[in-house]
Amino acid sequence: MAEITAALVKELREKTGAGMMDCKKALAETQGDLEGAVDWLRKKGLAAAAKKSGRVAAEGLVAVATAGTAGAVVEVNAETDFVARNDKFQAFSLKAAELTLSGSGDVEGLKGTAYPDAGRTVQEELTNLIATIGENMNIRRSAKLSVPAGVVVSYVHSAIAPGLGKIGVLVALESTGDAAKLNDLGKQIAMHIAAARPDALDIADVDTSALERERNVLAEQARASGKPENIVEKMLEGRIRKYYEEVVLLEQTYVIDGETKVRKVVENAAKDVGAPVKVTGFVRFALGEGIEKAESDFAAEVAAAAGQK
Repeated sequence: MAEITAALVKELREKTGAGMMDCKKALAETQGDLEGAVDWLRKKGLAAAAKKSGRVAAEGLVAVATAGTAGAVVEVNAETDFVARNDKFQAFSLKAAELTLSGSGDVEGLKGTAYPDAGRTVQEELTNLIATIGENMNIRRSAKLSVPAGVVVSYVHSAIAPGLGKIGVLVALESTGDAAKLNDLGKQIAMHIAAARPDALDIADVDTSALERERNVLAEQARASGKPENIVEKMLEGRIRKYYEEVVLLEQTYVIDGETKVRKVVENAAKDVGAPVKVTGFVRFALGEGIEKAESDFAAEVAAAAGQK
């Protein structure tokens, strides 16, 4: 059994918004299992638990690059937001996205790629940049999408420069239709993805373990109503359908008009672009997503730096 520390209780409170005593009880009931305690609180109706985005704790930039039927996105982390405004850091991030676009999309492959006109690899160039700027940096992740025909469109939310910002999205549309109209559609869908944060493209792509966990929680919530089992099953079906509408891109309500399913928007677009359209993939990178940054006592740091205790 894990030790139920104050830090563990605090983390559970931050995850669920539940009260301290409820969090302590949940951890006691689940032998200190944090995720089990989240589910315990949900089953008791003590936590409003939708999917939880990781706490954004890293700085840096998300960079995108596209060329017709392919697109790439890269996240490059740094210690402070100040570095994101550095011209050299911005240029490196954009170049990393371009090199991902011309490569396989794999982050380790990117790090070993030759950096243009430098006589170094991408990772070695980053090491050189660290020495120049004086701050630790890291290429955290990268991705690439492509289609045999159609477009891959990018969107950067609140861009600080072309192709650079804190949220970057790629969406791949396969079609033989009008490329300009496909680009317009892709941009709108990418904006939707930035806002709605889907986890999966279609129902078949939903993570089975996440679905089973959600089903178990929803089933207990439904049974707590005291209704007969056949009614509980119907309630569960409705709640699972609602879950899909929250996490599956094609089942989500399109944020652009607030009423149409994204699936229907794509189907309807065929008439306008002159050919059937299929969304074959998407990627959404939010800067620092899922990275925990250790909290610090700034006064203590200053005192330590001054040689005080």
